[in-house]
Amino acid sequence: MTVERAVTDPALPPDDADGTHDVDGVHGVDDGVDGVDDDVDGVDGADEPKGRRYPSTIGGIFYLVVLAATAVGIGIVSTGDWRPGIRWIAGGLILAAAARLILPARDAGMLAVRHRLVDCLMLAGVGVLLIFLASTIPNQPV
Repeated sequence: MTVERAVTDPALPPDDADGTHDVDGVHGVDDGVDGVDDDVDGVDGADEPKGRRYPSTIGGIFYLVVLAATAVGIGIVSTGDWRPGIRWIAGGLILAAAARLILPARDAGMLAVRHRLVDCLMLAGVGVLLIFLASTIPNQPV
């Protein structure tokens, strides 16, 4: 697989004018290591500051909150009372769905897995289903 680069104009920066390359006929960002277009969701990473930020997007913060809610839910379930624990997990999933719905794709971080509508429907659907099940399953004798 060969990497073809367009001839650049001396007046332009080292790459194309917008900082992207043409790789195998596809316009995007290529780090030059693997010859694969590294552009994700149309967001150009050339404007990103150097160094790592924790978390790098507001969606990353929401993702950590959802993980924390899930951990709390699992902790509650492990103590024996499963209904509130399942509700904590469901609340985290519904929060993730709301965050995914509101945040743009470039800020959604790890909440963005598929298309926005699919992500929101799956997260909210599982959250609502867990609340429904925790509310309707009758108590069993011990």
